[in-house]
Formats: sequence, structure tokens, C-alpha cells
Amino acid sequence: MTIKATKNATKVSVLENLNSLGFAKAPSETRVVVAMSGGVDSSVTAALLNEQGFDVIGITLQLYDHGVAMQAKGTCCAGADIHDARSVAARLGIPHYVLDYETRFHQQVMEDFADSYLRGETPIPCVRCNQTVKFTDLLRTARDLQADCLATGHYVQRADGDDGPRLLRGADLTKDQSYFLFATTGEQLSYLRFPLGAFSKDETRALARKFGLSIAEKPDSQDICFVPNGSYGDVVRRLRPGAVDAGDIVHIDGTVLGRHNGVIDYTIGQRRGLGIGGRIGADEAEGPLYVVEIDTGANQVIVGPQEALACLEVHLSDVNWINTAPDDGAAVLARLRSAASAMPAKLLCKHNGLGSVVLIFDEAQFGIAAGQAAALYDFKNPDQLLGGGWILHAPLVAKESFK
Repeated sequence: MTIKATKNATKVSVLENLNSLGFAKAPSETRVVVAMSGGVDSSVTAALLNEQGFDVIGITLQLYDHGVAMQAKGTCCAGADIHDARSVAARLGIPHYVLDYETRFHQQVMEDFADSYLRGETPIPCVRCNQTVKFTDLLRTARDLQADCLATGHYVQRADGDDGPRLLRGADLTKDQSYFLFATTGEQLSYLRFPLGAFSKDETRALARKFGLSIAEKPDSQDICFVPNGSYGDVVRRLRPGAVDAGDIVHIDGTVLGRHNGVIDYTIGQRRGLGIGGRIGADEAEGPLYVVEIDTGANQVIVGPQEALACLEVHLSDVNWINTAPDDGAAVLARLRSAASAMPAKLLCKHNGLGSVVLIFDEAQFGIAAGQAAALYDFKNPDQLLGGGWILHAPLVAKESFK
């Protein structure tokens, strides 16, 4: 009993001596690299840590053509954003470096983006960027600078657990970004810190004003950084000239309704902008039409009523578990889109060496697109992100009944 009490007392003493980033040394002796995009969140992250006395170094990544970037508003890591990050660092009096990752970003993110659309998928390049650039190369650079950790402005939280650090949803669920971090590994998470996880966006902006940062009222980034005007199809056509052909828009019952200029202009669940109008002779009860399937082999966009989008299974590939993998058959909460609620599902593991998982839902899910992600949360503790994977396939329940 004496030994146990001593151990507990020692543990409490150690915890009391930890700084705000969890290191048992003074902030001035703790070097932190902050990933600075030039936005409000990463700027406040740097300012907070600097105010607390940490040895802060700011790093901004130049990810694509600087000439185009200078004209791109409402995106991250564009030329104007690099200028903003540099200005914030100067005001804080911290070192700041801009690293040219344009080639890496083009190969790992932009090329994948184009190929994914050509396969009829709907990619999430921001996750690919975290997975292949920010949490790999940038993390390596931080270690080269002998930093104790890499801090970002993500609205997520990190907590210690028995099987390693755990990734939790941000306290402000309206800004929670855990969905985009499902591919984070346990090793990466041990090195990452998220100082804004307990803040709301309003609180973050208030801090930016308190610190006198010029970006305090800067709008949040909305577009994918290399698609500043939101025209995904234009980017794919530029990256893959000659790879996009016109084809038919076909009702799920086989009726040809019109023509498209390329399957890359469509995504599963899309309702607006189909360019086919109403269907002559259709049952009025059918209602509006949605994209229910993209058949790249036949170069067809398949449309149908909303109920045709229903699926009860979602197949995942390249599944990542941040900590210990759940048991086969375990109940999880699956978030199939960044803005969607997490829904109960049963986890079935496919032991094929490809990290494959099948999610089984009791309630039908609608508009699930290949190329998107499924973030998986603990069924008993919905705040804890377990990991996730890329959506490979979502079989339509009633496809044959419409033919």
C-alpha cells in the first residue's frame, strides 16, 4: 500500500509539473513548430504559445503555383496567405520559414484528385494533404528543427489513454475537424498538439483581436486551395487534357435523358445542375432526380429518385486505427460526410491484407460517394475518433427494382 501511494503521489507531482503542451519542462525550454497557413486559427495558435513562453517557430507550406496563388481568395496556403503568415510571425517576433512543397503536393494531392474524379469518385484532397504532406513531411521537418512537437490550428482535442494518445472531437462541435484527421496514426498523434481544441471560433477571433493580429476578421477558407473558383472539372481537364469525354445521362430504368460533357462534373447525390429538366411521361410521385451512380466504363451518369440512393452497407479500404483496432463485429459510430452526423453501424473486418472493412447500418444511408471518407468514433464515447477509411463502394439497396 505504501508503494502504491508513493507511485500515485509521484504521478500527481509529475502531472503538476507539466506545461500546457504536456512536457515536464519550462515552456521556454520547449520548442514548438506551428503550421501557419495564414488564417485566423493557426495564427492564434502561434500567438497563444508565444504568449505562454514557448520557443515557437512558424512554418508555412507553399503548395502550388505562386502566381495563381496570389489571386486565390478564400483558400489556404495561397500567396496572400503566405504574406499574412509572415506578417503575423513578424508581429509575434518568432522565426518563420516558407517551405516549397509544390512538387510533392502536385504529385501526392493534385494528381490523385484528378485521377479520383476520372474514376467517378468524389475525393477529399484536404485529407490527402494531411496524410501525405502536412503530417509526414512537415512533421519530419519539425523533428529536424529539434522541436518537441508540431502544433496546428485544428479544432480537435488530444488526451492521454492507456493505449497511447487519443484524438477527440473539438469542444465546439460546429467547428470540429476530427473527420479530416481520421488517417492520423498513433505515432503522429504522439507528436501533435492542438491548442485550439477547447475553444469556439468566436473565442479564437476574440483572441486574435486581443493579440492585435491583422487577420482577426479574415474569412475562413472555403474552397480547396488549388480550386479557388470551385470549378473542380476545370482543374481535372487541365491536369488530364483529353481524358474527359461527353456521354449519356441515363435514368436508372435505362431511359436516356440527355448528354453530359464529362462524368467529372457530377457527384453521387447531386440534384442541381443536371441539365435534364423534368422527365416527360414520368410519374409525378417520382419527384426530383439525383445522381445515383457514375459508370465510368460506359461513360454514363445514372440518375434516379432519392430512394434509389439508399444503401445499408459501406465498404472501406486503407482503414487506419489510431489506437487499438476494435473487435470484429463491434458497434461504432460512422460519419460518412464532414457535415453529417455519426450513425450507428456494425464493423466487419475483411482479412485480405488491404485494410478493408464493411460497415453495416440498420438505417439506410443516402448519397454515399466513393472517394469520400468514413470517420469512425467510439460507440460508448462519441467524442473519441477511432480512425476511419476511404469509401470504396456503397451497394444500392433497390437498384434492380427500378429496371
